Amino acid sequence: MNSPDAIVEVEHLRKAFGELVAVDDVSFRVRQGECFGILGPNGAGKTSTIRMIYGFSPATSGIMKVFGLDFLDNMRAIKARIGVCQQENNLDPDLTVLQNLEVFARYFNIPRPVALERAAALLKFMALDHRRNARAIDLSGGMMRRMVIARALINQPDLLILDEPTTGLDPQSRHQVWERLEELRSKGLSILLTTHYMDEASRLCDRLIIMDHGRILVQGTPADLVKEHAGHEIIEVVEPEDRLRDYVKLRRLRHEDLGHRLIIYINEGDGLFREISDTYCNEGCIMRRATLEDVFLKLTGRELRE
Repeated sequence: MNSPDAIVEVEHLRKAFGELVAVDDVSFRVRQGECFGILGPNGAGKTSTIRMIYGFSPATSGIMKVFGLDFLDNMRAIKARIGVCQQENNLDPDLTVLQNLEVFARYFNIPRPVALERAAALLKFMALDHRRNARAIDLSGGMMRRMVIARALINQPDLLILDEPTTGLDPQSRHQVWERLEELRSKGLSILLTTHYMDEASRLCDRLIIMDHGRILVQGTPADLVKEHAGHEIIEVVEPEDRLRDYVKLRRLRHEDLGHRLIIYINEGDGLFREISDTYCNEGCIMRRATLEDVFLKLTGRELRE
């Protein structure tokens, strides 16, 4: 299990809450300097997995190594080198932006002059220096998320763990966060990320896993997963005719029949779109590039989750 370039190594990780198994035999590695993503629908086990990695929740069984150290034997040393951005904006509402960073730095025994210097640099990096004296409760949602990320960086971590960092943000705020994370990764910071946004995972993640019901379904680079599971292009047909269904089955094309909509997975250069559109589609027939979202929906299903 000792991989020289791995910053996180997880083997047969399991987390049970009574009879409920939230994480079931999960194994993966996060390499030094990469952004590694964990994707999955609600209840897939994403948050339970990362909470074990940063020590918030003990594992039921399995092996975890972070920075090459056994987690149970070196928990304090490991936590000192990790920055965590949780889903909740759990800033102290009564403190200013600067005070939130200064107080949090005390948990790492960072001297006050050093803490203030780092806080000033982080607020500038996150484009929040103009709000340094504002109360945290007065920040917008996007500013709060950037603030929580800044707080997670105050100890200059070697690993940044982000649990759905842009959920609920408007497009402008999401892109601001993405740009900052890309800059951090370019400087060599290792990032472990959970997200519901497929465009976020495609843009930020070097590699990722998709989980469902506590288990890993697939892992690899975003591009490789799209190529393997969705092909190069997608043909979508609204209200497909039965003769198109017969054609798809006869040609043994990869497809999903959703009743009112038929999704056909094709490879580049198949030349099927013109044949299908000319012969079987009067309207409601489109072709587009396959995406990570197609892979996600194909593997985890399209039904609503609680």
